[in-house]
Amino acid sequence: MKLNKKIMSKGILKDIIIVAIGVVAIWVGLQVVFGTQNPFYVVASGSMIPVLQVYDVLIVQGHEPFEDIKVGDIIVFNRPSGHDRVIVHRVAAIIDDDPKTIRTKGDANPASIPGTDYPITKEEYIGKVAYTIPQIGYVTQILKPPMNYIIIVIVIGVMVVKQMSKKKNEKELSLKSFNQNDSKVELSADIPELDKLEKDNEYSKHEESKLPEADESKDQK
Repeated sequence: MKLNKKIMSKGILKDIIIVAIGVVAIWVGLQVVFGTQNPFYVVASGSMIPVLQVYDVLIVQGHEPFEDIKVGDIIVFNRPSGHDRVIVHRVAAIIDDDPKTIRTKGDANPASIPGTDYPITKEEYIGKVAYTIPQIGYVTQILKPPMNYIIIVIVIGVMVVKQMSKKKNEKELSLKSFNQNDSKVELSADIPELDKLEKDNEYSKHEESKLPEADESKDQK
């Protein structure tokens, strides 16, 4: 029983490691493909309505050079004043070429906001919005404590059940194989007795065939 628990624990740990490695590999792959440490951002305000809605997920292309950004592009950048927030706004104007400096504005805002929309330089630039996935950002609101912990527990629970079911099936197959082997042993043990019985029958028939000859010799005398 202790051995089964130990094997089951190793199986669960193996599954967790495989999942973790898979997640890390996918994340690193996405970073390489999109050229940014975080390719995904969730719209948190309505400043870009109607183009972008709150909870839309943005996929950002960091390989797009800042020098190629032009008026009309929607970009993601760190707020110039303090770098304490990530902003997604549309480029409204190029205010300087050396070094390149731009001004942005939210589509729903009446005007650009100093310290938020400008001055944006290469230092603040994160990437250009390449794709938008509508409303998927709701998932990020669900995956907050304690809901994320509940989901983790559910995933681990599924893995435990899967492992236990696997061990149970292996045990049933082992028991079935053992029973089949027992049947074969019993059958093979009966064979010598059967051979002996057949030999006895042959010997008896042989003896019976001799009796008439003995009687005939007696009559002749």
